[in-house]
Amino acid sequence: MDQDNIQTRPPEPITITVLRARNLKGTKADSVQVMVKVEFGEKTLGDSPKVECSPEVPAELNFSTTINCTYDDPLALDEIAHKPVVLTVIEGLPKEKKQKEEKTALLGQCTVDLLPLVKGETKHKYTLVVNPLPGSPLEGIPPEHAKPELDVVVSVNEPLMDSPQVSSGNLMTITMESLLSPPESWTLAGSQYCYAAALPIPVTAEKEAPIIFAGGALKPGADKEIPNKQKKWAMPGSAQGNAIYIPDSFVSSDSIEDEDGELRAKEDRDHRMNSESEKLRVPWNTERRCYMENSAVKSFQDKIAKCRYWPVEIMRLPPPAANKGKKHAASRQGNPGTTGKSKDEEGSISYHGVAYINLAPLLYPGVKRIRGAYRVHAYTDHALHEKTKRKTGYGEEAGRIAFNILNRNSASPFPKKAGKEKDEKKEKEVKKGRSMSIASQHHGGHTLNPPEDYSVSAKSEMGSHMASQTIKSDTGSEVDGQAPVNVEGQQYVDSKSYIMLEISLTSPLIPKRPPEELARRVAEYIPPRPLFPKRTDGAQRSVEDFHNQVASVANLILDEFRDQFGDELKTEEPQSNESMETRRQKLIYELNSSGKYFAFKEQLKHAVVKIVREKYLKTTTFDNRQELQTFLSELYVYLIDQMHVALGRSLALEDQPPVPTPLTDSAQLKHFAREAEVNENFELATKYYQERIARNKNDPTNWFEYGTFCLYINDITKAEECFKECIAIDQKHLQGLLLYGVVCTLLEKHEAAETFFEAATCVDPRSILAWTMLGLFYDTVNNEIGAEMAYIEANKLNQAAAWSSVRQQREEEMAKDKKDMDVTGEELEAPHPGDQGGLAPPPAVATETKQPSPPSSDKPPTSARSGGGRSMSDRRQSATRRSEPHLHPDNSGTGSKLKSDSSMSRPGSQLKLGSQRGTPQPADDTQEEQPPREPTPIPKCSVYMQAIDWLLEVKAVPFTERALAHELLTPTGGPTSDYHICYARLKLQKKEFNDAEESLTEALQFDHQNPDAWALLGHVKYMTGDTNNARDCYERTISFVSDASEMHSIYLRLASIYLQDRKFEDAKNTFLLACKRSPSCVSWLGVGIACYRLDELSEAEDALSEANILNNTDPEVWAYLSLVCLKTGRQLESEQAYKYALKVNLQDQELLAEIQEVQQAVGFGNPEF
Repeated sequence: MDQDNIQTRPPEPITITVLRARNLKGTKADSVQVMVKVEFGEKTLGDSPKVECSPEVPAELNFSTTINCTYDDPLALDEIAHKPVVLTVIEGLPKEKKQKEEKTALLGQCTVDLLPLVKGETKHKYTLVVNPLPGSPLEGIPPEHAKPELDVVVSVNEPLMDSPQVSSGNLMTITMESLLSPPESWTLAGSQYCYAAALPIPVTAEKEAPIIFAGGALKPGADKEIPNKQKKWAMPGSAQGNAIYIPDSFVSSDSIEDEDGELRAKEDRDHRMNSESEKLRVPWNTERRCYMENSAVKSFQDKIAKCRYWPVEIMRLPPPAANKGKKHAASRQGNPGTTGKSKDEEGSISYHGVAYINLAPLLYPGVKRIRGAYRVHAYTDHALHEKTKRKTGYGEEAGRIAFNILNRNSASPFPKKAGKEKDEKKEKEVKKGRSMSIASQHHGGHTLNPPEDYSVSAKSEMGSHMASQTIKSDTGSEVDGQAPVNVEGQQYVDSKSYIMLEISLTSPLIPKRPPEELARRVAEYIPPRPLFPKRTDGAQRSVEDFHNQVASVANLILDEFRDQFGDELKTEEPQSNESMETRRQKLIYELNSSGKYFAFKEQLKHAVVKIVREKYLKTTTFDNRQELQTFLSELYVYLIDQMHVALGRSLALEDQPPVPTPLTDSAQLKHFAREAEVNENFELATKYYQERIARNKNDPTNWFEYGTFCLYINDITKAEECFKECIAIDQKHLQGLLLYGVVCTLLEKHEAAETFFEAATCVDPRSILAWTMLGLFYDTVNNEIGAEMAYIEANKLNQAAAWSSVRQQREEEMAKDKKDMDVTGEELEAPHPGDQGGLAPPPAVATETKQPSPPSSDKPPTSARSGGGRSMSDRRQSATRRSEPHLHPDNSGTGSKLKSDSSMSRPGSQLKLGSQRGTPQPADDTQEEQPPREPTPIPKCSVYMQAIDWLLEVKAVPFTERALAHELLTPTGGPTSDYHICYARLKLQKKEFNDAEESLTEALQFDHQNPDAWALLGHVKYMTGDTNNARDCYERTISFVSDASEMHSIYLRLASIYLQDRKFEDAKNTFLLACKRSPSCVSWLGVGIACYRLDELSEAEDALSEANILNNTDPEVWAYLSLVCLKTGRQLESEQAYKYALKVNLQDQELLAEIQEVQQAVGFGNPEF
């Protein structure tokens, strides 16, 4: 009952209307009687009536025919998507004498694409070029003349798919491009074979069907024959000649860096360039579209998630031959017993290989297309099951289907010359095997056949059974207990064969959240804070505005009073009442006569009106005068009271002293906080971070750095609040988004964490750090495909940054070379040994082409090796296409200069034109050696190491450990010196000193003169109390030519060791080095202590005063100041310093005892005496 309710929509007729034909040419004259034959697949839909067409008047055909299509079967939509409607233009020849039937001649063909109807359109109009058939008079039309064309309209009454079908289904487009570097045993001599490829596609949730690409033929390399990049129809039907190509559809070309397949490494590029240019190839360049309903899409997605590899089988077929087909047809009639054998011989396959396509990128969010080169392996059932979890392939079944397609296209009578009874019987079997996708056509209509490259259910069981058997070509030898060996297929591996394949979808399997949605989700989690507080128009605001206006007017009146009577008030004589009254009257007169009184009144008017409206809610006129007078009296009293309040706030008998500007800025406070953090004085560090926030609460950086400190001391709740404030102030703060994602991950809020990590990649899509952090998060939640996607994107950006760095360096070298050439321009005009003919090129040409300089030139070797100033765009071309020795170097240099400015950030995006290949050049030019191809630059460090440096800086320990694990497994990484140093820094943060020391020992074995390694080893020794070894490490670090990345803590700790060892002069000098680089309270305190111990009291007082300015709450500073004052005999200052030392909680008992001892010796300094 439910099924009847679903199939309520009747079949939808697809109408193909041929409107008119123009610019046609006949066999005997320009005017021609034409008709158009319309075909779809193997069915003829109808013939139009004959209409005369002349060069001036087009033929108005207005012929329509229909195809009926149901809605409930996805195979019907699939057939419409990948099969064209073939239009054949036929010329009707006039009857001759004694001629019984009218003769016709085929002029040309064109194909109509029904894909727009599958995408939801209801009407689409085409203007198609008619492709001439062999022997047609259309072949003789000159190129400058108008091309023969047909106007065609395809339409449906209602869309073929409703909205749910459009949103849930998907249209996959598979482009099988070429097989490159085939086995060396394949040659162009002798009989030629056909080549086919096959791969399974989900039809429903449970069923798969093979897609066949037949018609591949062996072709020479690109150097000998320029390949045709236009795509072909997978099932062209009766189309011939150029009509088998899809109009305006060409094979795309991507740079190797942008591909998704294999063979992208540097060592594989030479092989690919050589294969594309010199070796044989098997091009298909065929596009196959497959419509998948919702269940098939889900099945496809689940299968990729379970096993990311998808098999594409490659095979060789015997050539189709019409004579062989006739013999086999005769044998079937004469001896039915040999039918099966003949079929097996015709459909037998050889050189059975398989390529494993990694479809995991299709599960990346937002990815709709993959394209790349994939290695071809020898096919065996064992290897197929191990790689793809499939028991058998479709080799034999695909071979039979491909052989039938090839024989049908080659006009062989086999296997389509069957009687009507066989066709009807086959149609009945098909209808029994599955629910028909196309409804029967009534009243002269037509019915669509199932796709020919899909196997019907009646054949699928037999095909799988045949495929499970051992194939001759796949079993060269078989040993007991071992998997069979495919001898012919092994030749693919020996020749390093690979296929180029592209798969695209109309909509991604995993939709990517747009930046707008991510920004909205971030705002939902953390609402943005407005820059200024919201102000409402209430009674309180109106009163505040009145106070502000009264204060403003009062200041203006005071300014006026000072201008008039300022000189009189400077005298110290007492002021009498009469003089003050006189000045008041003069002031009022001046205000009235100058108009300033009126201006002040107007300034107060708006504030008074707001009080009336907002506080007293009076917005209408008064009913009587008495009510008005009562209100005015009440208002006057209120305004006078508020005026006194405002004047009391703004005026004072004495001027308030200005607030002094802080002596330290935000950068210094940050430095002091980091210093206290290193010294593990977390209370003082917290004070500095909070002081930075108090000075500027609207700076997101202050909140962010305080959050990293809280993360370091493991106060996750406080860190979360800080990062929330950071993002609330700036919703696009990249590092804040990342660290809030880290905090959410630590709190196991994975959904929120993913939102913030993705938002970071949208805020800065070119950020290597953002993509790497997203990958580390996906690792945490075991999302392997998501992590792979993020790491690939990060590595692409890292490689692009390396190219950019090299390009910038090259441009700087070229600018320097140009400057040198300008200086030595006269010398370049003189002949140089080695120049051809003894003549140097003109200076302009030399500058333009940048020829390699002679040995006597001052150019650096890198500029000579650069190939005469070739820009990065040329080098990127050479990275994807073999360099051409036949190209003139002048042309190469000029082209590179023109393209250098427009070169893209990703290498290999430009390809050389095929028309330039093989261009004859003068013999002298061709003898010049082409410079070597520029090697692909290697990034300075991996994406993981860049993330590790940042993670160590922000103290995100769990993510740092995961990133270090990835760095250890990276091919370019591993246990290097940098790795061991970063690992030691992590262990120092975790207070695991033994592991840190072991790692630093390993790092020093790689690089014994690394200052960072020695500095960290000194920190380890210092933290464990081994001051002697710590001093040795610090002294070695300072003695190196290059400094460590963080020298301030080294100076402080080394100087403190000197103080402990009573080496006061060394301590003083070391503390002064710290003060010179980055002065702080601690560094100046150390100088003061050393000077005090050296009895340099004046210098000690100066240093302690500097320390006191930077931090007036340090108890040791006050204590030593008290000691200095005691030694210099200043009783009052010593007592004050001593009291402040006690007030700020001096904890050092030895220092306190020393002060009291000195106090007793000098007899003063302690107020308690």
